[in-house]
Amino acid sequence: MQLSKGQKIDITKGRALKRLTLAFGWTVKNPNVNVDASIFMLSENLRCERDEDLIFYGNPYSLDGAVVYTQDEAGGKGTLSVKLDQVPDRIARLAVTVTIYESTKRGHTMQDVSSLYVKLKDEEQGGAGEIASYDCGDTVSEETAIVVGELYRHQGEWKFSAVGSGFHGGMEALVTHYGLELEESDASAEVAAAAAQVEEAHPAAVVAEHPAKPISTIDLRKKAVSITLTKKNIAGVVARVGVVLDISGSMHSLYQNGTVQDVVERILAIACQFDDNAQLDVWVYDNEFSRLAPVTERELEGYVKKRILNDPSVHKFGRNNEPPVMEDVIRKYTVEEESELPAFVIFINDGGVLKSIQKVITRSAVLPIFWQFVGIGKSNFEVLKRLDTMAGRVVDNANFIHWDRIETVSDEALYDRLLDEFPQWLEAAKQKRIVR
Repeated sequence: MQLSKGQKIDITKGRALKRLTLAFGWTVKNPNVNVDASIFMLSENLRCERDEDLIFYGNPYSLDGAVVYTQDEAGGKGTLSVKLDQVPDRIARLAVTVTIYESTKRGHTMQDVSSLYVKLKDEEQGGAGEIASYDCGDTVSEETAIVVGELYRHQGEWKFSAVGSGFHGGMEALVTHYGLELEESDASAEVAAAAAQVEEAHPAAVVAEHPAKPISTIDLRKKAVSITLTKKNIAGVVARVGVVLDISGSMHSLYQNGTVQDVVERILAIACQFDDNAQLDVWVYDNEFSRLAPVTERELEGYVKKRILNDPSVHKFGRNNEPPVMEDVIRKYTVEEESELPAFVIFINDGGVLKSIQKVITRSAVLPIFWQFVGIGKSNFEVLKRLDTMAGRVVDNANFIHWDRIETVSDEALYDRLLDEFPQWLEAAKQKRIVR
């Protein structure tokens, strides 16, 4: 099976597969270019919690023995062997990457590399056990690192997503991105150079330093979003951004302790980078819904308290009923404010979603709206977990991610997950002429 960028496949479902081999190959146009493959063993928060969870030529074996890396002496092939049944429960995702050694220092980029591929094989069946392959060399050019794909757990099984996202900074930038500390060396300058490239490409995201005015939280978050957009090759995209906030009874404490206010600010940072008006459309719902005034940086401070908690016209802390608010989102973006721009809608929920949302999602698959559901808390989210496998849609227009405590997730990890599938939907929607 030949995978395309953004495609996902089942690895273990329907297969008695315990050992997976990822075989890499590449051709270097410049003999001085050194290419390496590596794997980051990540927690649910998309963090590499300890140094030993980075597997590469300098640390070829994971402590638990689940992952082993080898590379041929010629430097044109690499192999990652993963014992899926031995990956510890604390590891939720394995990010599979390819990088160029000392890329910034030596002036090398992925333009010096061609024919980059990865083949997924059932190790116990040898050459006859090839499951899929992915050619990702054509998706990047001036970047110095590629997140080729991700192995991840889903409903007790393992799946693989062909990511194919490239960005600047080589291995060192990846190390920093996934939460490991970078040793003081020339590599630190490389990461700084990568950050400078992002700032130069997106000057609107750069906050000028001034001794009398420290950088605000929202400015730092806009900068983090800019880096994520660059990594995912969607830095130039313009889109409308909305957030739908669950305000049913079980959410009461999260409104009172400031968690929801913080979520609004973090999502506003996305809107500031995507939306040409730099504003975030807001809905709240329980068994009724309210469409609120959009939030901007000027109105951000105390927004939740002023616009939601202290407004008696906003119905709050009842039971949940999602379809009516979803229909209002559709009405706003396709009837009242019809536009060629896509809409990116982040839907915050702490469980108990009605099954009837599936009909709304299926019907809206032909519309320029992408639904990013975010589960928070300890519910099982049975309905939302099925979004990945819902049939009957022109394009996959919805995704679900989950954290027990969203307030503990770093901005970098949050934006990486929130914007994980939107680029793939955007590409598919363009092919189907749903968006332009």
